[in-house]
Amino acid sequence: MSKLELDEDLVRKLSELLNEMGLTEIEYEFGEHRIRIARGGTPYAAVQQAASAPVATTVAPAPSAGGGDAVPANAVTSPMVGTAYMASEPSANPFVSVGDTVKEGQTLLIIEAMKVMNQIPSPRSGRVAQIMVEDGQPVEYGEPLLVIE
Repeated sequence: MSKLELDEDLVRKLSELLNEMGLTEIEYEFGEHRIRIARGGTPYAAVQQAASAPVATTVAPAPSAGGGDAVPANAVTSPMVGTAYMASEPSANPFVSVGDTVKEGQTLLIIEAMKVMNQIPSPRSGRVAQIMVEDGQPVEYGEPLLVIE
């Protein structure tokens, strides 16, 4: 793999696009390289090789009292902006259904981002209590995908 020389103008343009479009994350891939810029507590730009480790999912904290849009306890949230797919292809059975028992690391669904299919692994073993997205639905960073009890 070749070494990437950081193009600061490209990073600035992607950051401007992120702000202009009101996105929380943007990813740009070219050749073996990928640049991901995400908005969070501390803005950052990460550059990594395209053949990187699997994307880690985040487990949402328990909902706060009185929050109308609170994320359910034990929710697995989206680690990126993209399109959620419940199966590996349209005619295939879904990876998981409500009531299924899953093991840590088992694929729960796929999120397509920038023409890359990212398998989302289960962060823990348990039972799928609720699926909160539909096949082909656009998802945002941090959006609850499903609940594992």
